[in-house]
Amino acid sequence: MNPHAKRWATGVIAVPILFFIIAYGSETIFALLIIIVTLVGVMEYNRMVFGTALLREKVETLTVALLILIAAITGDRVLLVAILSFTVMTSLMLNLLRIKKEGLDMIRVGKVILGVVYVPLLMSHFILVRQEPAGIRWIFFILVLAFSGDIAAYYVGKKLGRRKLLPEVSPGKTLEGTIGLVIGSIIGCLLFRQLFFPMLPVLHTVILGLVGSVAGQLGDLCESALKRAAGVKDSGTLLPGHGGILDRLDCLMFVTPFVYYYRVLILQ
Repeated sequence: MNPHAKRWATGVIAVPILFFIIAYGSETIFALLIIIVTLVGVMEYNRMVFGTALLREKVETLTVALLILIAAITGDRVLLVAILSFTVMTSLMLNLLRIKKEGLDMIRVGKVILGVVYVPLLMSHFILVRQEPAGIRWIFFILVLAFSGDIAAYYVGKKLGRRKLLPEVSPGKTLEGTIGLVIGSIIGCLLFRQLFFPMLPVLHTVILGLVGSVAGQLGDLCESALKRAAGVKDSGTLLPGHGGILDRLDCLMFVTPFVYYYRVLILQ
């Protein structure tokens, strides 16, 4: 089966399951899904930046990831900030214990802190969005924003793509594909708003689609840069035709916090 067919086959299997969990599952079931997916994403991150050896840093990132997600489930933002603050302090202090035996290596500390902030913190916003009024609609809105743009970018880029966007990071992405992504996201958001979310003003829908699609593209590029630095093509092999979990979450990890804070700070 060619990669494109694998991509669609995986989607045909995964999308109905995801739809059912979001639409009919409780907040707890949804949170469990996010916990599982996030921990797999953290393991992929660990493998890329720390290699295959079992290191204490991997245990640190997984432990803190779980604590962050639990804090998000409680809805206690102070607890969430406290966990992040103590994680930074603890990572730096633990590094002091390794200096005598392993030498000065602040890069390793930076990798731990990046892993904690990049994957579980950003992913925890899915749980926070789900807890908001009309949370289910907002989750579907985020998915429509991301995937309508992704599909548009793929086909527009394949058909019309000429000018490379950032070849040093992602050789396949083009300026034309990015324009298709933005337009596709806006159209997808407007259609979703018309059919399922009429209480969301049109202007805000367009802004969310426009800025959210750009944020998602940047998230994709950031994950590509991480893979390039690690010397791998995909973050993992869990999803045939798509790569790893992080390869599917990269744009969502940037889109979701943006939508959440736009909802909380702008729309209220």
